[in-house]
Amino acid sequence: MNNANLHPADTEALIKVHSVRPVLSDHRRARDVLDIDINILLHAGPAFSSPSRIAKPILNSGCAALVFEGIAHNLNEARQLIRSGEVTLAPAQDYGAVVPLAGVISASMWLHEIADVAGRAPSTYSPLNGGNGPAMRLGQFSDEVIAHLHWLNSELIEAITAVHSQDIDLISIGAHALEIGDDCHGRTMAGTQFLLDQWRPQIESHPAAYQFLCDSPMFFLNLWMAACKCMLSAAANTQHSSLVTSAGANGVECGIQVAGVPDQWFVGPSTPPEGDIGQFSADRALGAIGDSAIVDIAGFGAMVLSFAPEQQKAFGNSVPDDAFELPQLLLPKIHSEFGDLKIRVSTIARQVVATGRTPIVALGIIDKEGVAGRLGGGIFRYPPDVFNTICTHLD
Repeated sequence: MNNANLHPADTEALIKVHSVRPVLSDHRRARDVLDIDINILLHAGPAFSSPSRIAKPILNSGCAALVFEGIAHNLNEARQLIRSGEVTLAPAQDYGAVVPLAGVISASMWLHEIADVAGRAPSTYSPLNGGNGPAMRLGQFSDEVIAHLHWLNSELIEAITAVHSQDIDLISIGAHALEIGDDCHGRTMAGTQFLLDQWRPQIESHPAAYQFLCDSPMFFLNLWMAACKCMLSAAANTQHSSLVTSAGANGVECGIQVAGVPDQWFVGPSTPPEGDIGQFSADRALGAIGDSAIVDIAGFGAMVLSFAPEQQKAFGNSVPDDAFELPQLLLPKIHSEFGDLKIRVSTIARQVVATGRTPIVALGIIDKEGVAGRLGGGIFRYPPDVFNTICTHLD
């Protein structure tokens, strides 16, 4: 560790996190592993204060899920179920799951199951990545989005379950991917290729699924999100610890949870990430959204930009001047399983307050109107007040 003055509770929590060995172990339906029924949808970030506050892209995804489930027949019917409170939206991370951007999880959806082979953390779940097609995570409602959901949860999952025969070590994939230029968040091309190699040659006998995976460089992201969540979850209930165990945003508010207060979200405003959105005006950018923030809070994504030169170019002037200093300042412990890469894992809220520096997150920027989908990508910085409030609460 690089700070001998760490609070003992944070040292204890770090040791727990670094002992976890996440693997892709299985694929399960949400209703079989999460405590949800057809009237509950899980979204990214903290809870909305009321149904009227739900961001349009998440509302669109929720409506698509309800039509996919057969609970509603169309957009208007589905919207009414959500707005009236008959269908409840809840934070996915409160249920041990993570979702990207404006996506949601519904009862019939298939999930990746990420397990800790060391037995120190609960299993964590994430939905199948929608690839480059009409993916739910972009927050658009259309017949194409619903048809794609049906395909993902039938033909694609049938192919994956047919070829997935043994645990896949995700830290090993993550380490190899970082070595060749991934950041394991905005860029997961190498990680996806390594995953595909694990399923080859059997997956090639499922041509449509194989082609989809070849054309979907971000497929590894959802697995890595769940792996990061799995690792951080090991620290939950470590009394007095400020290690961050949950991180996400819902387009309206961003939030984090810490090990010492595992059931409370500490929230702040979800401002749009800083980045290029091309022809669109700035007022079309939704505030930060997605549980993929857990990746950066764990120590990857924007927190390892030094490993990802292509990501540095993509973000350009949006990269903060202190970006390359942040890992040593906020992530006290090097993770031994990443070898010579010297990757630091786990953000400590007390370090954030002590240094006056907040973690940064690489996020997609999506249309707040729920029409145009992804507008671009950028860097979101967590507001300092969130961490100040946590430390005041703990101390």
